[in-house]
Amino acid sequence: MRSARMALGLCPQVLCSLGGWLSLYISFCRLNKHRSYEWNCRLVTFTHGVLSIGLSAYIGFVDGPWPFTHPGSPNTPLQVHVLCLTLGYFIFDLGWCIYFQSEGALMLAHHTLSILGIIMALVLGESGTEVNAVLFGSEITNPLLQMRWFLRETGHYHSFTGDVVDFLFVALFTGVRIGVGARLLFCEMVSPKPKGFVKVGGVAMYAVSWCFMFSIWRFAWKKSIKKYHAWRSRRREERQLKRHGHLKTR
Repeated sequence: MRSARMALGLCPQVLCSLGGWLSLYISFCRLNKHRSYEWNCRLVTFTHGVLSIGLSAYIGFVDGPWPFTHPGSPNTPLQVHVLCLTLGYFIFDLGWCIYFQSEGALMLAHHTLSILGIIMALVLGESGTEVNAVLFGSEITNPLLQMRWFLRETGHYHSFTGDVVDFLFVALFTGVRIGVGARLLFCEMVSPKPKGFVKVGGVAMYAVSWCFMFSIWRFAWKKSIKKYHAWRSRRREERQLKRHGHLKTR
């Protein structure tokens, strides 16, 4: 009951966060009138991604406690502030996605689980340690995802920069969200401290990550095959030119 009252006391902070993200979106819309609503929403998403990565990394690596050894620990004041900040963002983004019908069921499920997980940690007054770690793992690929979209929109995706962004995105998603995420989930499951429904939520979030992973690997495979065929085609053309003496050689 005490935890619930404390969580209700955080409502103004969450509402301030929601108002802040909404105000930032409106500001972007006014500054970029020639751009689409999605462009400006993704600018907000990019901003939140960079901010949440920095804050959650500081909590996990500097302020503590370490999520792999202390899951289910009482929330620290800094964890509560970051969770409230992020909760306001996810409410804003989920509302935007539903209103504009821009995302599929998987992304909506991800946002819904994120909101429920943060609320759960705030109400319980504990497990903010591992929720913060999940936030770091979930957001570390977000700026790259937005960069891919901006590159597509500006016609610069099919370039070396686009290839680097894609490679980093796939590598980080596989290594952090799937690899490190598996280790974090294992520590969560074997620890006696976290509540049972907190562990269920962790399994659900990890399952969503695997659903994303299948789509990402499928994309990476198709792009790799396409790049390979394009390379073979160029090599074949070069050999033909050399054979007919149209390409200068030393």
